[in-house]
Amino acid sequence: MRKSYFGAVVLLSFSLLLSACGGNNGNNTGNAPSGNAPANNGQPAASDQPKDGGNLIIAVQADPVVLNPNYAGDRVSLTIDQALYAPLFQVDNGKKTFYLADSLDLSADKLTYTLKLKSGLTWHDGEKLTADDVVFTIDKILDEKQNSFLRGNFIIGGKPIQAVKVDDLTVEFKLPQVAPAFEATLVQVSPIPKHIFENETDIEKSTKNAAPVGSGPFKFKEYKTGEYVTLDRFDNYFGGKPHLDSITYRIAKDTNAANLALQNGEINVKYLDPQDVATIQATNNFDIQPYSEGRLSYLMFNENSETGVLKNKEVRQALSYALNRDELISTAYMSGDFADPAKSILASDNIYFTNDVASFDNDTAKAKEMLQAAGVSNLKLRFITSSGNKSQEAIALYVQQKLKEVGVDVQINAMDASAYSVKFSDTKAKDFELAAGGYIMGYDPDAYSILYTTNGDANYFHYSNKEVDNLFQQGASEGDDAKRGEIYKKLQELAAEDAPVYPIAYTKTIVAIDKKFGGLDQAILKPVVIFEDPSKIYLK
Repeated sequence: MRKSYFGAVVLLSFSLLLSACGGNNGNNTGNAPSGNAPANNGQPAASDQPKDGGNLIIAVQADPVVLNPNYAGDRVSLTIDQALYAPLFQVDNGKKTFYLADSLDLSADKLTYTLKLKSGLTWHDGEKLTADDVVFTIDKILDEKQNSFLRGNFIIGGKPIQAVKVDDLTVEFKLPQVAPAFEATLVQVSPIPKHIFENETDIEKSTKNAAPVGSGPFKFKEYKTGEYVTLDRFDNYFGGKPHLDSITYRIAKDTNAANLALQNGEINVKYLDPQDVATIQATNNFDIQPYSEGRLSYLMFNENSETGVLKNKEVRQALSYALNRDELISTAYMSGDFADPAKSILASDNIYFTNDVASFDNDTAKAKEMLQAAGVSNLKLRFITSSGNKSQEAIALYVQQKLKEVGVDVQINAMDASAYSVKFSDTKAKDFELAAGGYIMGYDPDAYSILYTTNGDANYFHYSNKEVDNLFQQGASEGDDAKRGEIYKKLQELAAEDAPVYPIAYTKTIVAIDKKFGGLDQAILKPVVIFEDPSKIYLK
């Protein structure tokens, strides 16, 4: 999806998101995680029969930034929104499966997509969900005054797409030109209710987001800042009444305390750092699930910092030469079991991905030589991290050590997870040079344009290369698959040469799930948000 999660990962994040991933209506188990296949020809064993009721407690590292899918870009907000707001459809391994939508068809000239909604859809407050809500959502994303970072994804060839209501259940999306990436854009859309937001001048800052009204399997109940967000079952969910009574997202900023709460049964689901897997596994109370999210872990160079030194491509290359990718992976992710070496700015799940690009790595002498040639000496850099994120902290300490060997002093500033997320995603931030982050952008490379085009809405690196901008434009409208592949191959080569980030690894996410809960294969492990359809989870 083009939602992306930055920093504390993960957008994932993502693309805000931020990633065109899996989807189903609870019947497709084609993406079931390994090790959880149900017995008896797809039916749960007798001891694992679903039991309605109960509360699932999921640990999250910070408060949500905003509970509105038009603006959510951090992992926590996206995770909660996944239960609150249903998407139109999802794509899983190339297969489209539908949620609010019933079908999506493309015209012969490839300029009009016709989307049909399911009948009888309702919002959590009982109001009907119709084509008006879909059109309203797209219009507000496109409204510059509403400041949705998703806006750029719906601009094709410099012109916006048009969402037109045909009838209460039908919407036509009219494209200004052929755009093979449009489905990957639309897959990110979870409609917001027109009747709630139509009179709001600033939806992102609207007080209506404090008690969101969605269409997903769980509806908002309560939010206590710094403590928890609780959602109750939505009995009229179109996919069937959820098994659980409620889901609580417990805000657990201290990783060690959260791990202890997990072991004590106070938390049922939690992401794990690789360093903690063995301890949690030893309890024998949890299913430990490593799975690929199509995520790139990277070291960010903030070209907007007040020092200005990182605007110099040779300096970024020199700093990259000072590092050793294999050592970084061992340091941050314990082993290659949880991470594969990365060189491209595209994640390895991308349809045009190649790792056969330039890489500046593991040459201390070259790093010193390039810094000297650039006239850089006594360089001081500030590295921000999310406190308690063990992988980030390990990356920061490693970078500090390795850059010291080439005469660069790195100051590490560990921040509260919420403060870090705000700082990292502030496009005007000048008071840091380095950060460890990650993003999940999905299978189509056009999604990455918001990160790497000159005025991209999520270009937190402040990277600019006009040729890369042009290649993104060409790739977005090229209908020939082979030609499109060549465009994105060249784009990856150029971006790698410019070194706007130091790609570290294509990482796996590790989640621990209490064995008391079943339905994991129907719920489907999902990039960024843990579960694609939490309505399917049940107490055994």
